[in-house]
Order: sequence, then C-alpha cells, then structure tokens
Amino acid sequence: MTISQAQSEQVAALLGREARGLQAIAVMDAALQPRVIRVASLVDEKPFPTLFWLVDPVINYRIDQDEARGLIKDFQGVVNTDSALQEAMCADHRAHIELRDSYLDEAQRTLLDELGFAPVLARRGIGGIADFSRIRCLHTWYAAHLVVPNTIGRMLDRYWDGLSLPRQRPA
Repeated sequence: MTISQAQSEQVAALLGREARGLQAIAVMDAALQPRVIRVASLVDEKPFPTLFWLVDPVINYRIDQDEARGLIKDFQGVVNTDSALQEAMCADHRAHIELRDSYLDEAQRTLLDELGFAPVLARRGIGGIADFSRIRCLHTWYAAHLVVPNTIGRMLDRYWDGLSLPRQRPA
C-alpha cells in the first residue's frame, strides 16, 4: 500500500514531526483520519521492533491519563496473578512477531541478517518488548490491538467500558 503525500502530511501533523519508516496507515477512523500507522522494521539501518504506532490524539490522551493514574501497574498486578493472562500475552507477542515478519520482503530480511539484527526482531514482541510477561506501554499494546485484538487491548476496552479489573488472586 502506497502512502499518499496527504496521508504522510496527516501523520506528520498528528506526530508533530515526520514519521520515520512510515509504511502504511494500518487503521483509520470513520472520518478516514489515521489512528494507527505501520512502520518499517529497519529504519536508518537500525532495528525498529515497534510495528504499530498509535497516532489518534484522543486515544493517546486517554491512555496518557490512564497510565498517569497507574493503570499499567494495576493491569500488571492482575497479569502477575493469572497464568491464563500470562499465556495469552505470550501468544500475543508470538503472533505479533509473525505478523511483523510477514511484512518483510527478501531484501529486508537479507539486510537484517547482514546487519545482525534478525535475532533482535525474532525476540521482540508488541512494542519491542523482550520480557513477554511485562506490559510496559499501553499505547503500543492498544495500537497493536486495533490491528489485531490482543489481551491487554481487551483489558483496556473492558476498563473503558466501566467494567472492573479482573480480581487479583492472593499471592
């Protein structure tokens, strides 16, 4: 998919800068404004494991506010006590790695191998996370969720729908 000049300018306006490695508009809203962009896995000959970036200012602000209130810590506490959530997160990361790999062509794979970065991308999941048990950033999880639903994105949707967090089990 080719990015038009107008789309590139829309994304730049949303980011406040030109997007490095912009490959596609992955998700648009009803008014055809970019919500999520897809970026290259190699930018300026350096690995760029964050495949999807959330550029929707309303969702970004909402997540900023939730993160400032400690929602990552709350979600992490729930995940830490629930083996099913932990397994689902690992599956989300593995699926994300496969999806990121599917966007690479042979020339990109060759260059990643030559530069020694292929193993980096093979070990980094959503948002470039290496520790598949950690959340780290709701923005990257939600950007990925808007493309392919995932565990943390579903938790965030439920939270926003006014549903309480799953109960934490005693340690």
